[in-house]
Amino acid sequence: MNTMDSKYLTPQQIVKELDKYIVGQYDAKRNVAIALRNRWRRMNVKSEIQNEIVPNNILMIGATGVGKTEIARRLAKIADAPFVKVEASKFTEVGYVGRDVESMVRDLVEQSVNMVKARKKEEVKEKAAQAVEEIILDALIPPMRSKPTGFPVTTEENGSEPVTDVELNERTRNLFREKIKNGELEDRKIEINIKGSGNPGVGMIGAGMMDEVSMMNLQDMLSGMMPKKPKKRKVTVGEARKILLEEEAAKLIDMDEVKDEAIRRAEDAGIIFIDEIDKIASGSSKKGGGPDVSREGVQRDLLPIVEGSTVNTKYGVIKTDHVLFVAAGAFHISKPSDLIPELQGRFPIRVELTNLTKDDFVRILKEPKNALSKQYQALFEAEDVTISFDDEAIDEIAKTAFEINAEVENIGARRLHTVMSRLLNEFLFDVPDNIKSGTEIRVTQKLVQEKLSGLIKNRDLSEYIL
Repeated sequence: MNTMDSKYLTPQQIVKELDKYIVGQYDAKRNVAIALRNRWRRMNVKSEIQNEIVPNNILMIGATGVGKTEIARRLAKIADAPFVKVEASKFTEVGYVGRDVESMVRDLVEQSVNMVKARKKEEVKEKAAQAVEEIILDALIPPMRSKPTGFPVTTEENGSEPVTDVELNERTRNLFREKIKNGELEDRKIEINIKGSGNPGVGMIGAGMMDEVSMMNLQDMLSGMMPKKPKKRKVTVGEARKILLEEEAAKLIDMDEVKDEAIRRAEDAGIIFIDEIDKIASGSSKKGGGPDVSREGVQRDLLPIVEGSTVNTKYGVIKTDHVLFVAAGAFHISKPSDLIPELQGRFPIRVELTNLTKDDFVRILKEPKNALSKQYQALFEAEDVTISFDDEAIDEIAKTAFEINAEVENIGARRLHTVMSRLLNEFLFDVPDNIKSGTEIRVTQKLVQEKLSGLIKNRDLSEYIL
């Protein structure tokens, strides 16, 4: 029925999915799960009030490396929704050099178009594959379309019955069609025509004053006017199949339908994650001493987008009334109350993420689907080397990372990357020259202490800080 029907996950199921990748932060997971389910609920409201129900935007407050970005990224995957992550510090007030805030909405629509296009291509894949087979067959054995001018020939298989050139050609084509289907001719070279491009990189002199959408539309129009000459290329049948499949699938897709659906998906299911929102809070400039780069101006430009406005994109007009905005910031120097009141009011759900403990680090190293220990095991496995971690070793790694965070600067779980890299880089360098395939490496507590002793002693740590 709509984009939010994917999986019909309940809030509790969403939290379970997030638990597979993110340790702790139950409050944050719970709130984003409710927000996601509410979108499905809104789409299934039968009365006229459906359009009046606005999403409850979320503001996540927490130190770096505690899981803010990861929660938003995983949420988008669960929802199968268009998702864009932007850094608030990249934007500037209108009139200054830099990205304007509307570009985040345009990026969202672009993402949505790509998602819809990919799904539509998957739907026509079979039909496109058949068309590609015929093109490859035509390149191998061109069909005889004109009336035969030669005399009938006699074949050995039927003895006396005359067979025309056209019939012989068709028989040969059928034989080769089977060979193509069975993959017997993948390495055979053929010459194919590939659609040339108009010149998408058309530059414009003095384009600085034009807005982004006008610029894109003008470039599209100019590239559409350029003659697209097909290019001849000699490639193998296997390569031709890959190249032509993309072209044939594109021909079978109605781009107007794709654009309409993409705009609808972006409006109803789009998620925009605004990171580092604390960097545009006025408090962040008070202690910095540097010039104020019009932070309040960026907030005021951001306000109509979050409140709900109409934005022009090259695919059409999109309304942002029902886009879910998730903002995040560490708020070390500034406070959420330093944001302008109107913007604060647009993020009614406040979630404070807790700092990670040593026990959390142990769980992060072992439990998530993409746990660091599992990532390194996969890397060594590629070289046919087995690596295992003792529980005491994992404990020691977590303890080291936690101590460095406490003594130097708290960068959360990202510190584990530094420590693991320091611990295993020597092994990664020695494989496969000095450590042969089939070897088993066991990481023990003693090994961890030996490798990381210098890291703990060195208070400067400048070489290892991310």
